[in-house]
Amino acid sequence: IMKTVIQRVSSASVTVNKTLISSIEQGLLILVGFTHSDTSADIEAMTNKILNLRIFNDGEGVMNLSIRDIRGEILLVSQFTLYAQCSKGNRPSYIQSAPRNIAEPLYEQFADLLARMYDLPVKKGIFGADMQVSLVNDGPVTIML
Repeated sequence: IMKTVIQRVSSASVTVNKTLISSIEQGLLILVGFTHSDTSADIEAMTNKILNLRIFNDGEGVMNLSIRDIRGEILLVSQFTLYAQCSKGNRPSYIQSAPRNIAEPLYEQFADLLARMYDLPVKKGIFGADMQVSLVNDGPVTIML
């Protein structure tokens, strides 16, 4: 099943070749990696979980609000290294990570579904690019799904 790292941020951005590609203010930075067996059903389940995850503070300072509740922004970044296998030796193996021809369409499908179900634009990095991701983790709050 696909892996995501969800970070509650007060700001985040993606730069490629010293050019700002995307940036957000308060919201979620989502790092996503896909494996060979991921399906549309996996993407739909993950989308529902992320959009309803209550990790933003309410008026009492309790994490009781979702991204939908606060109308925050979303920045989605592909990251095949989430599937790194490090059990043998010191050089990670990425054999569990889906190859580009499988992962890129899944990434685009995930971005499209997030945007449709959230009804707000989803900003993205560039699939497969050497990206520099900057963020201010708010809390910090980081959730792995």
